[in-house]
Amino acid sequence: MIDKLKEKLSLLPDQPGCYIMKDRQGTVIYVGKAKVLKNRVRSYFTGSHDGKTLRLVNEIEDFEYIITSSNLEALILELNLIKKYDPKYNVMLKDDKTYPFIKITNERHPRLLVTRQVKKDKGKYFGPYPNVFSARETIKLLDRLYPLRKCSTLPDRVCLYYHMGQCLAPCVNEVSVETNRQLVEEISKFLNGGFKTIKEELSAKMVDASEKLEFERAQEFRDQILHIEATMEKQKMTLNDFVDRDAFGYAYDKGWMCVQVFFIRQGKLIERDVSLFPIYDTPEQEFLTFLGQFYSKASHFIPKEILLPDSVEEELVEKFLDVTTLQPKRGKKKDLVLLAHKNAKIALKEKFMLIERDEERTIKAVENLGDILGIATPHRIEAFDNSNIQGTDPVSAMVVFEDGKPAKKHYRKYKIKSVSGPDDYDSMREVVRRRYSRALKEELPLPDLIIIDGGKGHLAAAQEVLIDELSLDIPIAGLVKDDKHRTSELLIGAPPEFIQLERNSQEFYLLQRIQDEVHRFAITFHRNVRGKTAFQSILDEIPGVGAQRKKMLLKHFGSVKKMKEASVEELSQAGIPSTIANTIFQHLKNNES
Repeated sequence: MIDKLKEKLSLLPDQPGCYIMKDRQGTVIYVGKAKVLKNRVRSYFTGSHDGKTLRLVNEIEDFEYIITSSNLEALILELNLIKKYDPKYNVMLKDDKTYPFIKITNERHPRLLVTRQVKKDKGKYFGPYPNVFSARETIKLLDRLYPLRKCSTLPDRVCLYYHMGQCLAPCVNEVSVETNRQLVEEISKFLNGGFKTIKEELSAKMVDASEKLEFERAQEFRDQILHIEATMEKQKMTLNDFVDRDAFGYAYDKGWMCVQVFFIRQGKLIERDVSLFPIYDTPEQEFLTFLGQFYSKASHFIPKEILLPDSVEEELVEKFLDVTTLQPKRGKKKDLVLLAHKNAKIALKEKFMLIERDEERTIKAVENLGDILGIATPHRIEAFDNSNIQGTDPVSAMVVFEDGKPAKKHYRKYKIKSVSGPDDYDSMREVVRRRYSRALKEELPLPDLIIIDGGKGHLAAAQEVLIDELSLDIPIAGLVKDDKHRTSELLIGAPPEFIQLERNSQEFYLLQRIQDEVHRFAITFHRNVRGKTAFQSILDEIPGVGAQRKKMLLKHFGSVKKMKEASVEELSQAGIPSTIANTIFQHLKNNES
């Protein structure tokens, strides 16, 4: 541990607060909270840790801390810091899935809508419901039964809904406040459980239509019943108090946590949410962070009651979310919490093997590669490849892998500007110079390892620019292919040395994926550039032929080859003036000869 960290650790206070971990580039990689900062932060640098925490600790080069007056304030501050910095090691909820609500708007003439956002607009919200299609079909049924207005802005004449009996047409008719109030009350009653009466009426109508051999009509009634059941009655467990509540359970093992949330609406369990993520703090603290992030999203509805496991600080959650919280000891509510915990435990066990398998291919392969090359773990790898055909339309491409996975938003394409002819080495010098000159100028994150698709010459060209011109000390490796264009050998150092890798090792497979990906990206870009220039090179020299006429010709003939076979009259049929068509004809004939 460096002296700077030791000094800062000795100065840590024994008060609650948040700590901010940074890597060697000053990037925030983790934000945590603690009741006692001194104990929590020191624990990272003492004792043994699981693999994920060890990975985090190995990247920490500096840390900061902010003291708060209470654990509740620390929780609020932690969530704000996570939103601000988006640290890669923190719990981040990737699943933004939301469930639809049925809403009655708070307007002079109310409307019935399906929405995924709950706003403080005095509207009436019912749900959420797990099936948006069935929710919309239920609204169609309600429209037939209770004719509220449909238009977002009132027109100056009646619409089709009025003629269908599904709207009272407040645009031209006087609809009283009392009439609207009664309709809203009846819809509310339906959505709060009164749908059973309507379902019974529809069932009777379905039977009656079947007896009259009106099968299409009977099918309509049947579909309406199914939609009501899918929207209102789909459940696994029922409580008779019709209260909206969420029940939480979690399980953890080997540095990972699974949280399951059961959504109970109007006393019915309608859906669940599953989140699986790595943890670096105590399970109790990580669960609190998860809970804060879960409800801080505008898309997540906060119910009247939240059921929590016994290990959670109930009072803290209640103050933070301003909602009733319970830690049930018996009965159906306790069963819900236990069921959530059981499901979390099973999900964690089932997915853990898949996670470990993926880690073997990615982060562990990255760590092993760093050990083999004698460098720090290359969390960010940037790879380059050139592409041209005998020096024409030379291009280069860069791909980025972060923790063994492609980060496509960081991929870059380069058209080579300063090189004429087939000079791969100068092309490599140009693209490396452009990439890292800009990175230094704009203070962009630098890679932990650079990979060049090529042998000793390509490697030397890149090293010349990085070391001699830019004074950057970044490890560079070259990937050599065999005569069958497959990844063969790894070069590193100056002078370069061959590094032997086991052909069946995950490190070798990782390098193979990187080399294949950068080659694919470069050659795809080159084909696009070559395709454009091939078309331009023939027609761009012809006077009177601009971009629009090129498009017309290509659309009409499909290829330059067919243009060459066409007569002047046939060229004119593509919408080209006869004088220009004659010029094109002469130019293509001369070009052909």
